[in-house]
Amino acid sequence: MTVQVPRALATRAWLGLAFLAASFALLWLLGPILTPFLMSALLAYLFDPLVDRLEARGLSRTASVSLVFVLPVAVLIAVPLLLVPVLETQLRVLVQLVPIAIDHARDTIVPWLQANLGVDPSLLDVDGLKRAVTEHWRQAGGIAASVVAYATRSGFALVGWVASVVLVPVVTFYTLRDWDALVADVHDLLPRDIEPTVSRLARESDEALGAFLRGQVTVMLALGLIYAVGLWMCGLDLALLIGMLAGLVSFVPYLGSIVGIGAAAIAMLLQTGQPLDLVPVAAVFVVGQVLEGFVLTPRLVGDRIRLHPVAVIFAVMAGGQLFGFLGILLALPVTAVLAVLVRWLHREYKSSDVYHGDRPEPPEEPTDDDSHTASTLDGVAGGAPPSPATPPPKG
Repeated sequence: MTVQVPRALATRAWLGLAFLAASFALLWLLGPILTPFLMSALLAYLFDPLVDRLEARGLSRTASVSLVFVLPVAVLIAVPLLLVPVLETQLRVLVQLVPIAIDHARDTIVPWLQANLGVDPSLLDVDGLKRAVTEHWRQAGGIAASVVAYATRSGFALVGWVASVVLVPVVTFYTLRDWDALVADVHDLLPRDIEPTVSRLARESDEALGAFLRGQVTVMLALGLIYAVGLWMCGLDLALLIGMLAGLVSFVPYLGSIVGIGAAAIAMLLQTGQPLDLVPVAAVFVVGQVLEGFVLTPRLVGDRIRLHPVAVIFAVMAGGQLFGFLGILLALPVTAVLAVLVRWLHREYKSSDVYHGDRPEPPEEPTDDDSHTASTLDGVAGGAPPSPATPPPKG
């Protein structure tokens, strides 16, 4: 039996495939310049609810955007001014600790490997590694000077960097101002027969994505602050550097605590040489994990994304493999949207004939008229005369 596909449906399907192919080709060709625009769209999406709240209080859209726009710009200006000097100092401390760590490995770890595993010490050129690290890391102590020197050597890189820095705020402002109009225009272009389904999926994706992004960024910053303050109270010189690093990579389950406690333990041993000093370091990360699991994540993120930790790790690794650092940043937001689509496909599949197969039609419940007719026919078949509708007249 030949299935006839309506011409309008076939045309729309081909147009949809052509649009997707053209979109992917355009993204592939324009990939090197898309990062500022993607960052602007992400920032506009994150701050749109706050702009809507201010607009609901009587402010105009432009005034609301301008008021909200001051906050991220102030943060972008203040954070480098406050953190770069501190990070520069801690990087200098790290550069000084690296040769000490290499000497410790040469004096303790290499002899242990030779005695217990039979490793040839000549295979481990520890002295050569120390010379290379000392020569190449000597310049890492001055972040600002290195950036300025690189910028003066590469004029094209300086122009591109300045253009990106200027472009992101400008594009974010106009995108955020016209965000509702852009969403309305896209909604108006949807075919009317699929508009309810697409709108429902978009609404579910917005709930999952918005809650996850805003909540996860807050959790990362809170964990970085908790780790940094806790390690500082333990007396660790690299508290800010290790704490913020552990907080920033905490979007991957357990990675932040693993990286943080490993780096903090090594830095503390190199700094003090006392194994007992590792106890408060471990306590800091235990407290951080407890706060993340029972306070921060449930309150700020909730269970919106509903992804298994293995799926999260795979998504981050796949994003990094396919699209580099930008893929790592976008891996979990994209996965949150894909999770909504997968749940919808699962519901559609469970309610389809493909899942249930050829089920027999359920028997229809007999009505009162059908029961009366069936009883009448049964009486005729058994030889009993049908009861008259009215009693016969008397004599």
